[in-house]
Parts: sequence; C-alpha cells; structure tokens
Amino acid sequence: MKPKIRVLCVDDSALVRGLMTEIINSQPDMEVVAVAPDPLVARELIKQHNPDVLTLDVEMPRMDGLDFLEKLMRLRPMPVIMVSSLTERGGEITMRALELGAVDFVTKPKLGIREGLRDYTDLIAEKIRIAASVRLAARPKLAAPVVPQRLISPLSSTEKLIIIGASTGGTEAIRHVLEPLPPDCPAILITQHMPAGFTRSFAQRLDGCCAMTVREATHGERVLPGHAYLAPGGESHMRLARSGANYIVELDASEPVNRHRPSVDVLFNSAAKMAGKNSIGVILTGMGKDGAAGLLAMRQAGARTLAQDEASCVVFGMPREAIAMGAAEEVVSLNEMSSRVLARLAGMGDRGNRV
Repeated sequence: MKPKIRVLCVDDSALVRGLMTEIINSQPDMEVVAVAPDPLVARELIKQHNPDVLTLDVEMPRMDGLDFLEKLMRLRPMPVIMVSSLTERGGEITMRALELGAVDFVTKPKLGIREGLRDYTDLIAEKIRIAASVRLAARPKLAAPVVPQRLISPLSSTEKLIIIGASTGGTEAIRHVLEPLPPDCPAILITQHMPAGFTRSFAQRLDGCCAMTVREATHGERVLPGHAYLAPGGESHMRLARSGANYIVELDASEPVNRHRPSVDVLFNSAAKMAGKNSIGVILTGMGKDGAAGLLAMRQAGARTLAQDEASCVVFGMPREAIAMGAAEEVVSLNEMSSRVLARLAGMGDRGNRV
C-alpha cells in the first residue's frame, strides 16, 4: 500500500488547526502528523516528523510566516501551501510567499471559517496531493532574467499576440517569462488559475517588475502592444475578441471549463479563432489538462506553440498533456522561454527541442 502523505499544519488559530486536521484526516491517502501554533514550534516538529507537506499560515506571532518560509526554503526545502486571508494585504503577502517558493495557497473565508473551510475539503486535499508530488530539489535554479535592449526591428504590432496559460507554480513562471520582454512587445493575454481577489495583487507585482504594463483585464478594453492582460481570478473566463479592426478583451462568467474559471482552454480557443497564425501560445507549469486542447487548436490554426519542459516545471501536468497530443511545436526550459518567444516574434531561426 502506498504510504500516506504526511502533513504538518502551522496556524496560530486552534480552530483552523482543528479543522485542517479534520479535513486532512478524512482523506484516505493523507494524515496530519503534527500541528504547530507558530513557526518556532513548527521548526522542531519538522525535524521530528519529517513531513511531506507543510500548510503555513501567513500572519502569526513570534515569527512572520514569510520570514519562516524564506528560512525554510533556504535550509530545508519542502512543499509548502500557504493558508491566507482574502484581503488586499493577504493577497500581497501570498504573492510574496509564492515568489519565495510556496507551491500554492488556500484562502481562509472571511466569515464562517468552520463552514467555509469544510466547503474547501476537496480543494485542500487536491492541493496537498499536488504539493506532495512536487520535487523541489530536482528543479533547476532559474537564471536571473536579463531585460534586453530595445530591438532594432521593433516587435510592436497590433496583430501579433502572445497567449499564456498556467496553473500551479505559474505565478513565478509567468514573472520569469514577462520580466525580460521589452516594452515594445506585442500584447500578451494570460490565464492563470487563481481564486477571486488575488489576480489584482499579482498583476500589480508584475507591473512593478516588468517593462510592459501589466494589469487585470476588464471587459471590452482594447488589446494594445506593450500591455499584458491577466484574466480576473475565479470570476470570469477571458476570451480574445474583435471590435472592427481591433482586438478586445471579452470576459464572461459562464460555467467552469475543465473545472476552472478562468480556463486556459477558453482563452487558447478564442486566440485560435481570432488571431490564428498571428499568435504564439505558451503553456506553463500546472496540474491537469486545461489548455492542452486549446493549444492544439492554436497550432492547427497556424500559431507557433511552446510548452515548458518537465525539468523546470513545478508540476508537469498541463505541458505534458499538451505535448502528448501534439499541441506543442517546441518544448523549452523556463530559462529560455522568453528568448524563444522573442525569436518566434522576430522570425529568427528554429531552435529548441522540436516535438
């Protein structure tokens, strides 16, 4: 029999510790081996129990969750899921936690924590399973992105587009792709699986570190070069549409696709239909298969398509599915993804691992 996933829960709330224990122990393939009210106690329990996954509260006494996470990822890397409040400050802290190496996060409900967390049972269990599958030590160190000089042949175009989809591990992967891109880059549309309330903080963090303008997308706005548009988390699918000669963003709250809203497949399929050969599709790290069929539709419509390679993925689910169905024209490491996208845009030579 496969051993159970061993989980250590760290939270200053006795109620949350109890609920997390109840939720995790109700699953046949996982168990809570210990709980801790703060990081200092957790440090000793990690040595004692050697857990597979850590759930970590963001704001705690004695030591801030971010300080603990930073030390943990430096000294004893392990899969960590942050447990965060759905607030503006909570969103900013959670984005920082993902930058520091947390695999994913779960949001605490604003009201009715007991009922709210129980409603999240399946989601929490799924995130723990994903986190347990992550091999942090095997992932290569990412090179620091280098922002290139403005290209001699400007890339800006109202027709060319870059379309990106990602899930688990995607916040850092997206940042790593966007940071080196020049300010005259064609427009970028991004769907990242995130709950409501966090994509605005994510877009603001990206906007602060990228040469392009990055923002959470709004319905009906024109898609412009030098801008990246992020689908609002948990609220709407994002589609590429047209208004006359212009590309525009279309948002709608229709039913989830592949259990996700926003869905990468929805975005990719709209790009295949509206942009075709004028687009580049990029599928990054993530669990499941969302985006694979849409990337295939883009390739069949004449788009250039790239998938992140296994070695640089946090979770090699979505790229693997895309590669398996022949949707990816190239398989590229995260360190090389920006340069490959720029090469494709500029019509430069054919490099990378062809599929």
